[in-house]
Amino acid sequence: MNLHEFQAKQLFARFGIPVPEARVAESVATARDAARELGGNQWMVKAQVHAGGRGKAGGVVRADSTAELEAAADRLLGSRLVTGQSGPDGQPINQVLIESPSDIAAEYYLGMLVDRALSKVVFMASAAGGMNIEEVARETPEKILTVPVHPAAGLQGYQCRQLAFGLGLEKQLKPLSAIMQGLYRLFMDNDLSLVEINPLVLTADGELLAVDAKINLDDSALYRHPALQALRDASQEDERENRAHQHGLNYVSLDGNIGCMVNGAGLAMATMDLIQLHGGAPANFLDVGGGTTAEKVAEAFKLILSDGKVAAILVNIFGGIVRCDLIAEGIIQAVKETGLTLPVVVRLEGTNVDQGKALLQQSGLEIIAADGLGDAATRVVEAAGGPG
Repeated sequence: MNLHEFQAKQLFARFGIPVPEARVAESVATARDAARELGGNQWMVKAQVHAGGRGKAGGVVRADSTAELEAAADRLLGSRLVTGQSGPDGQPINQVLIESPSDIAAEYYLGMLVDRALSKVVFMASAAGGMNIEEVARETPEKILTVPVHPAAGLQGYQCRQLAFGLGLEKQLKPLSAIMQGLYRLFMDNDLSLVEINPLVLTADGELLAVDAKINLDDSALYRHPALQALRDASQEDERENRAHQHGLNYVSLDGNIGCMVNGAGLAMATMDLIQLHGGAPANFLDVGGGTTAEKVAEAFKLILSDGKVAAILVNIFGGIVRCDLIAEGIIQAVKETGLTLPVVVRLEGTNVDQGKALLQQSGLEIIAADGLGDAATRVVEAAGGPG
């Protein structure tokens, strides 16, 4: 789950990480009120969307007068912002952050993530912060400094000094150390998967300030943080993915035309790989889980069919915990409920597989039975119109 910038900065402030004075606004009138509360005659108007690259896409605007602020807020609110990370349809802008501008002398990048290969949380930093940090990471990765933190020891002072000297911030060692310690506590206490400050700015007065903030939370740990879970903004997420979440399904939209319904994330990935190998393109990742039910299968079908790109569906179920006959009942129920006319290829294997296949055969429905995973991939690609 992602947080908006203003939500992330509220968390930053709680953990002692300095942020600029700002107010969130949902209308031109509240934007004007926010500017009045902040004072001054210059403000930043920042679109609040779950996508990076806002500055390049026109989602961050400097206003040098109240009229310019009102015009920027009016243009942004209610529109959709298309960035390099948002997809072609963009993200809806329902709120803007009105912020006092900072007198920037230099920009840096500072972030944390879970490195699963190392089984540690890793700090990342660069003196080449700002809007082009993705290009820096791609083209000059040597400019990215990394410091892994041992979970038993926690963040150590020498590691803060290592980054301070690496960034050329020796004179700001104390405030940088405080920011890193705050980030570490924030990360660990709230089960984050990613936190970024880009840019972390050095002001003309020699102070460090988190001008932007990005936080990703670990969905598997959200049950431990109901207050954070309440910050979810469903308008920023794919509608089908939200529906899947409500039914306990794991769904991710993709660009292909072959709908996939599989039990188990590993099997789902292998299924998509085989579809690609046979010249097709998956329309989604959909894991119905190891202990799925007929009702879940029916909901999964409805999710797949809500994607207008889907030309054929592949159901690939290995019956371990779940029984194949129950899956077959769910498939039959879903096909009847939805009036499905698209080709459906089904591969069943495992517990009660013979009973499951018999139910499908006796249903009288146009369901293509496959004998193995390779056969299923071949058949569904053909049913969807052949290799692309």
